[in-house]
Amino acid sequence: MDIELIKIPKIEDPRGNLSVIEGDLIPFTIQRVYYLYDVPSGAERGGHAHKNLKQILIALSGSFDVILNDAVDQEKITLNRPDIGLLINPGIWREIKNFSSGSVCLVVASETFCEEDYIRDLEGFIKYKNESII
Repeated sequence: MDIELIKIPKIEDPRGNLSVIEGDLIPFTIQRVYYLYDVPSGAERGGHAHKNLKQILIALSGSFDVILNDAVDQEKITLNRPDIGLLINPGIWREIKNFSSGSVCLVVASETFCEEDYIRDLEGFIKYKNESII
């Protein structure tokens, strides 16, 4: 599956830790940053794939599960550390579930918002992936 866990440098200090995203740590030019928070208990986010956009998800606080599907395999990754980012490349269906209380999900994206880049239903995603193989 075309995903990767990225270690974000952590500078430890008795006054509190600091992590920095700079240089070539992220394999794309950042065009958009947003974050999910105050997600109600039992709610899910995501439920889509992208045709071109790359993004990194980081659990700044708390934890959540990311369910990934490439139309062949499915994988669940739990994010619960602010010094680990999950790179999701184009063509991967993602669902974000099981948000802990107070969790914050930071998303760093390679593109600005473009509705045409989204595939918002799973059947359409599987069809898109199967047509891409041909």
